[in-house]
Amino acid sequence: MADAATRAPWAGTEAGAMQIEHVFEDNERVSQLFGLYGRNLARIEKKLGVKADSRGNHVTIEGQRRACEQALDVLNRLYEALEKGGELSQGDVDGMIREVTSQGELFEFDPAVQRRNFAEIQLRRRAVRARTAAQDAYVRALKHYTMVFGMGPAGTGKTWLAVAYAVHLLERRMVDRIILTRPAVEAGERLGFLPGDMKDKVDPYLRPIYDALYDLMDRAFVERAFQGGEIEIAPLAFMRGRTLSNAVVILDEAQNATSMQMKMFLTRLGENSHMIITGDPSQTDLPGAQKSGLAEAVNLLEGVEGIHISRFRAEDVVRHELVGRIVAAYDRLDAERIAAERKHERT
Repeated sequence: MADAATRAPWAGTEAGAMQIEHVFEDNERVSQLFGLYGRNLARIEKKLGVKADSRGNHVTIEGQRRACEQALDVLNRLYEALEKGGELSQGDVDGMIREVTSQGELFEFDPAVQRRNFAEIQLRRRAVRARTAAQDAYVRALKHYTMVFGMGPAGTGKTWLAVAYAVHLLERRMVDRIILTRPAVEAGERLGFLPGDMKDKVDPYLRPIYDALYDLMDRAFVERAFQGGEIEIAPLAFMRGRTLSNAVVILDEAQNATSMQMKMFLTRLGENSHMIITGDPSQTDLPGAQKSGLAEAVNLLEGVEGIHISRFRAEDVVRHELVGRIVAAYDRLDAERIAAERKHERT
């Protein structure tokens, strides 16, 4: 664990400004904590508006009082994460900054107050931790509800966290299998002309889910699970007539499911099963004026007991920060179009 911090307010500076000095015990962990060439410290400086200088296992943080305390809290929590094993990515740093800044004054440095950490999903390979308040709510919903909808823009972690929770249940033998499905809109659901078996036919559509599986589980275990039927893939059109019991069923890219397909899918739910439906309503690829089954289902099922709907926004994007700005720009464009259409209807 880290040594106690020594804090000294700046002398002769504006009210609220301060300097915090802190010493960590483990030099090797500190090297990982600060990052190559201090890039993690630089990230904290940029996001929180502080100045952070390091020398060996010693760090000095300068800036406004609240920002300095948040920066130290971020470093302490990341250090604790390193003590548990694993490595830090930029996403981990950004996620911890979001977590600390979202907690408000309640969790200020009062040892008598227990901070509420973002939810975790424990896997054999490593722990998966929510990185935003929206992800935290989503993970908690996955643990509490039988059916969860995750809606929002690309890059918010909807699918990745859904797969992580499915793996968690499978590893603990709380379910017998994971079933992965997705509308194959680009091929018109007619996959017979594609070469190979069913897995080969739908691979292109399920690649993001495969990436998540290989990131969260050992490759050999994933391959054995595919061969043994513990992980099953199928296009959405092939779900009709089945009852899906003792399983976690993930429907990805659900905005491309028609109303009929969505109703068919949701009514496949069997005993001791969980359903996770993810999608981005703003990126529907359905031909013509076909209504998205995801939008319809959410409108119909909001408030139904046992069902939870999690919504993500541009600020919840956990990929490159530029992705969040791109999503926000398109959101503004959509809002302007809707406003213009309404104005035209009134005239």
